Amino acid sequence: MGKVTKDMGILDIVQQYPQAVEVFQKYGMGCLGCAAARFENLEAGARVHGFDPDQMCADINALIEE
Repeated sequence: MGKVTKDMGILDIVQQYPQAVEVFQKYGMGCLGCAAARFENLEAGARVHGFDPDQMCADINALIEE
């Protein structure tokens, strides 16, 4: 399993892995500064925006492992 999981908080992911911002931006989730990003996990944020949280995790983990 990768380092990032869909149950991790959005801000926790960005703080631990700043390069993850690139993936959030790729998915059009530039709302990292919004209030929801403070308490939502990746799965909730992805679903609200209509994206597959498993694919987002895979993309973030692939970027981290580069």
